[in-house]
Amino acid sequence: MEEQQNSCPSCGDKKKDMDKSKRKKLGLSCMLNTEVGAVLAVIRRPIDPTAQFISPQEDHFDSSIQQSLKSLRGLIFNPHQDWQTIDPCIYLSPFLDVIQSDDIPAAATGVALSAILKILKLEIFDEKTPGAKEAINFVITGITSCRLEKTDPVSEDAVMMKILQVLTGIMRHNASVLLTDQAVCTIVNTCFQVVQQSVTRGDLLQRSARYTMHELIRIIFSRLPDVEVNEGENSESETEDVDENSGYGARCAVDIFQFLCSLLNVVEVVETEVSAWHTADEDVQLFALVLINCAIEVSGDGIGKHPKLLRMIQDDLFHHLIHYGTCSSPLVLSMICSIVLNIYHFLRRFIRLQLEAFFSFVLLRIAAPGASLQLQEVALEAIINFFSQPTFVIEAYANYDCDPICRNVFEEVGKLLCKQAFPGTGPMTTLQVQAFEGLVILIHNISDNIDKEDDSSTSEPYPVEITEYRPFWVDKPKDDLETWMEYIRVRKAQKKKILIAGNHFNRDEKKGLEYLKHCLLVSDPPDPKAFAFFFRYTPGLDKSMIGDYLGDPDEFHLEVLKEFTGTFKFKGMILDSALRTYLETFRLPGESQKIQRILEVFSERFFDQQSSEIFVTKDSVFILCYSLIMLNTDQHNPQVKKKMTEEEFIRNNRAINGGQDLPREYLSELFHSISNHEITLFGQSGSVEMNPSRWIELMNRAKSMQSYVLCDFDRRLGRDMFACVAGPTIAALSAFFEHADEDEMLHECIEGLISVARIAQYGLADTLDVLVASFCKFTTLLNPYASAEETLFAFRNDMKPRMATLAVFSIANNFGGALQGGWRNIVDCLLKLKRLRLLPQSVIEFDVASTSSSDVPEALKSESAVFFPNHDPKFFKRQTSVMVSRFSHFLSLDSMEESISLGMSEFEQNLKIIKQCRIGSIFRNSSNFPNEALLNLGRSLIYAAAGKGQKFSTSIEEEETVGFCWDLIIAISLSNIYRFQVFWPSFHDYLLAVAQFPLFSPIPFAEKAIIGLFKVCLKLLASYQADKMPEELIFKSINLMWKLDKEILDTCCAFIIQSVSKILIEYPANLQTQLGWKSVLHLLSVSGRHPETYDQAVEILIMLMSDAFHISRINYAYCIDCAFGFVALKNSPLEKNLKILDLMPDTVNLLIQWYKTAYSNPGNNYSIGSNTSTSLEDNSKAIGSISFTTSLFVKLGEALRKTSLARREEIRNHAIASMRRSFQLAEDLELSSISCINCFNLVIFAMVDDLHEKMIEYSRRENAEREMRSMEGTLKISMELLTDLYLQFLKQIAENPGFRTFWLGVLRRMDTCMKADLGEYGETKLQEVVPDLLRKMIRNMQEKEILVPKDGDDLWEITYIQIQWIAPSLKEELFPDEL
Repeated sequence: MEEQQNSCPSCGDKKKDMDKSKRKKLGLSCMLNTEVGAVLAVIRRPIDPTAQFISPQEDHFDSSIQQSLKSLRGLIFNPHQDWQTIDPCIYLSPFLDVIQSDDIPAAATGVALSAILKILKLEIFDEKTPGAKEAINFVITGITSCRLEKTDPVSEDAVMMKILQVLTGIMRHNASVLLTDQAVCTIVNTCFQVVQQSVTRGDLLQRSARYTMHELIRIIFSRLPDVEVNEGENSESETEDVDENSGYGARCAVDIFQFLCSLLNVVEVVETEVSAWHTADEDVQLFALVLINCAIEVSGDGIGKHPKLLRMIQDDLFHHLIHYGTCSSPLVLSMICSIVLNIYHFLRRFIRLQLEAFFSFVLLRIAAPGASLQLQEVALEAIINFFSQPTFVIEAYANYDCDPICRNVFEEVGKLLCKQAFPGTGPMTTLQVQAFEGLVILIHNISDNIDKEDDSSTSEPYPVEITEYRPFWVDKPKDDLETWMEYIRVRKAQKKKILIAGNHFNRDEKKGLEYLKHCLLVSDPPDPKAFAFFFRYTPGLDKSMIGDYLGDPDEFHLEVLKEFTGTFKFKGMILDSALRTYLETFRLPGESQKIQRILEVFSERFFDQQSSEIFVTKDSVFILCYSLIMLNTDQHNPQVKKKMTEEEFIRNNRAINGGQDLPREYLSELFHSISNHEITLFGQSGSVEMNPSRWIELMNRAKSMQSYVLCDFDRRLGRDMFACVAGPTIAALSAFFEHADEDEMLHECIEGLISVARIAQYGLADTLDVLVASFCKFTTLLNPYASAEETLFAFRNDMKPRMATLAVFSIANNFGGALQGGWRNIVDCLLKLKRLRLLPQSVIEFDVASTSSSDVPEALKSESAVFFPNHDPKFFKRQTSVMVSRFSHFLSLDSMEESISLGMSEFEQNLKIIKQCRIGSIFRNSSNFPNEALLNLGRSLIYAAAGKGQKFSTSIEEEETVGFCWDLIIAISLSNIYRFQVFWPSFHDYLLAVAQFPLFSPIPFAEKAIIGLFKVCLKLLASYQADKMPEELIFKSINLMWKLDKEILDTCCAFIIQSVSKILIEYPANLQTQLGWKSVLHLLSVSGRHPETYDQAVEILIMLMSDAFHISRINYAYCIDCAFGFVALKNSPLEKNLKILDLMPDTVNLLIQWYKTAYSNPGNNYSIGSNTSTSLEDNSKAIGSISFTTSLFVKLGEALRKTSLARREEIRNHAIASMRRSFQLAEDLELSSISCINCFNLVIFAMVDDLHEKMIEYSRRENAEREMRSMEGTLKISMELLTDLYLQFLKQIAENPGFRTFWLGVLRRMDTCMKADLGEYGETKLQEVVPDLLRKMIRNMQEKEILVPKDGDDLWEITYIQIQWIAPSLKEELFPDEL
């Protein structure tokens, strides 16, 4: 039960299917019955419809036709037929008999055709039905044999339209795959016959016929990609065997395509007819082009699988397209260009030379000035369509421009667009706008591919250098991408050098060929093939010079001639065509021997390549060549009155072919060819046409040439290719922007400008500079003759200045790293905006949070509100799409109406525009600039700050401008502090250079520089730097600035003391170089000279010396100098000076420590090895050595000595006291005898001598007794110090060989003081002191047995004599034995 229940649904479905099939069969039967009845009814209809009685008409028609129809009717319902299994011929034959009958009226024929069409549409049979193949081909035979004898034109048109519908129905039927190639060709031929006949009939029939033809081509060729390639198709034979059971395929496609190409020649047939026929012929030609285009569109790259069809496109079709492309109407040319574009899409791998020829002979010629405007527009449109393809630009450059034997297709087209887009004096034309749009498309195409975000490839190097010899004529397949890329870039470099060599060659043959060798374009020893290809393919060479070179008898020249001739492909040419092609490349020399040599080589080449066996020997060719040249002269020389006849020419050339005659037809053809078309024997200039011989040679070359290379964009190639057209492109953009008025055109100009910058950033710095300079002039900011009011008015009321300003600063923002000289223009614009007060409050919009208050004191903030941040080097990502969108926003929103509605003033509107430029981010992002760009930006700013190229109306304006420039210089310096040692040496050189400017003024330049440089200095010293070079560099520049004008130290003292204070208080440990300490302490000393900064400066010094932690061997001397500078100041507070003098002796303890440790520095990690100072004083000796320590001590002593000469007695006496203390502490320095004597000579003796001199000087002044007595008191103290120190170091001094001289020096000073003449002020009180001092010294010397009578030592005697002069009263006391 369950199984029966389960089977019930299945049984029900089967029953339904059976009923459906039965209904379908019945429906088909009814349909056939209806069609049979309709045909019979029309046949039975009376001939004369006006007759009163209808009589049977069967006798009028073939009874067999009616009988076959009746038989079919009887078969239809008895029984119900399964039409899918019945041979279709059974129910098709009766209708086809009606169609082929001569006696059947047109109405019946039309009904029969409708019946067949309905049978086809209802698909009563398909390709699997038995007999389907015979039936479908039988239908075609019947349709094409249609007879229309008894009819009128209207009925005939109706039948023809039915025929067209049936033909289309056949091709759309599933069984159409069973059609033979011949049947398909018959269908197309029949349809075209209807097209031809419809020319004189109604327009409806013509339209229908053409539409049907189009549909047939579409159906036939759409099957081509699925057709299997037969082995026979690869052969040259036209009668290869074809499998009849496989249906129609490539053979019919070839025949049909050949037929369509032949339609293009209709113009030649009617060329001499009246002009009314030209339109019709052009119409047929256009119709053929539409069909050809359809065939290519639907078959696509499937054509590439079928060699014969491909060869037809390569040869016949392209030859026709190029020929008619140069002499056709705009409509035909447009269709031709569309066909070539479609061929490029699907088959470009096979049409390398053909595509080059199409550009050379069609597009470049028609698009150039001279052709009609309509044709130029069509050609430009075609060029734009090509350049809009994603890969055409790069492929054209790689396949043609980088090949030395091809034309520079990309470069020539690019320059043509620039030329056509360049505006004239009149209004802008549509052609100029069209060319401009094409140029912009070209630029965008390159920029979008070269500036991809995910492209990490390099763009270096540029340009490519030729480092080794490579045969430039050898093409290399694209195996490895990187190797191939390098290869074609070198080939492009070779091509450029070849053109240069050609230029040299035209001036001097030897120089040109030597240049080839110099550029490694010719091997060593020279390869004749290299010269041959140079002569053959270098454009613009002097043809006379080529001919003379090739005809030279030298052996090497003969080899070059053979190689040169070997570059020609003469296969398939007749002799005169080959000779024309050969002689077009050079001028045949006038010397007979040279002509003979050249023709001999040509004859041999032509003989080897002749397609037929007409010539028996190469001598036959040689003789006939001479004969043709003579004939050419005879026929075309106006001086020859009696011209040679054909018979004479044939007679003159009898028996020259190995003793036999050449075919008469061949000679006759040559004669007429020469007579009608002269051979240019002398390299006459003029436009070269694509004649049949040149086309044959092109096809021969194509067989051996590398196929078209498919490639994607590469950054290096993109940059190289744009460099070829960069100059004209920028000129065209600038000129178009200047003349354009519409906002949309201006917007496109700016977008093109940005795209050029996107390309130029990859190694084309010169291009980017020119671009910036070109558009800066449109900002109106650099007009030296415009007043501020005029500039502001133009800026507000004209869109161009605003757009140009936004564009220029956008380039600086996004591509500043690639700019070089262009920075000067940008800086000039920026300064003009500053003067116009159009810059926002914060020019440099740095992140304020990144600038901590501890880094820069409040007083260091710039006057221009420029903040100086910490540097965090990050790579900023350019977003050019966002940048371009900002222009759209700018154009759409920044209208005057909107500004007025917002209540904005003119100044506020201008300020709003400038804010969109994001000027501040230029300097913020300078941290990502390459070194070269950063140096150029810095140089522009420094030169501008120095006044180069600037004109100031007032001193205030000058000061503001200079300050602003220095703010920007410091901003970029702080942003790039991490590479300070890389760029600042160049910046310092720029500072040196501006100081040499003829009209340079250090004020206010140096003032602003000092302020800015200290900001950088503080930034550098804020953290410990392992590298001391940055510190050296910045202080070197600081010193340079204040030395330009020492008044700067006075005007900037407040700022200087704050900077120095911060350095010495917060960053003393990071100050590592001698130059740094010397500069800081010198400026500290200078700051003490000013009353308003003295207190702060002296406190810093006292703090430094009190702590003494940061006093090191490299800064000790500078600290002492600084301390002396403060003490020596007039009217300075006494207590401060005394404090300093008290601190100075304490530093001796440091000297003692350094002496004992020798190579370590307590409190500072300085060592001998770390001393890389480049200061003026050379202290690079062993800093920890005894001599160095002694020299530092002497430095201290000399400072105190000079202080002992101060005007105030308290300071003098305190200085001597400090000196005493210093020498007492110096006991631990273990001074040697020489050191002791040096100290005495440089410090003590000098101090005594100076004080004595001062005392004498005062004694000679009037009313100066008080000063003189005060100085006498100081001298007394100094004499006492001399005595005490002498006794302290007596032991070391006595050991010195020069002790005798030293002792005499002591005695001499005692004598000088003893006998000082004070004039009117009386006796000196020193007379009371000196004897006591002498007594003290001599007693001590005697006790130590230093001063005792000795043999060979006259010290005792000399001392005795001196005492007699100095203090005779001591003689008895000290020298009793001498009495």
